[in-house]
Amino acid sequence: MPGFFLFKQFEFKLLLYICLNYNLFIMENQQEETVFTQQEVDAKKDEMLKFYTESLTYLEAQLKYETTLMTIDEVRFKRAQYQVQYAMMMAPPEEEETDGLENEAVERINPETPLRKLKKQ
Repeated sequence: MPGFFLFKQFEFKLLLYICLNYNLFIMENQQEETVFTQQEVDAKKDEMLKFYTESLTYLEAQLKYETTLMTIDEVRFKRAQYQVQYAMMMAPPEEEETDGLENEAVERINPETPLRKLKKQ
């Protein structure tokens, strides 16, 4: 059975190799070298320039919109921060639990007390 598994792997690898090389061969043949004349290049440049200058008004409007949104978000964030700070100021101080924490703190502070070890089972 192990030999059969290796044979299946070999077939798969061979098929993968053939498919990849076939795709590369097709892609190489599809790429045609296109040579543009200087007039075509200039026409394309003019067309691109016209497109970008016409789009500039939309981009400026989008910039104004995004800037306004950012300003609103900043103001909301500051307001939320102030609300949290105000709530923290107005809240009563929290009481700490003393049911065993003081003893642990004393044991840690006092170096003369030996550290407790867990029992081994």
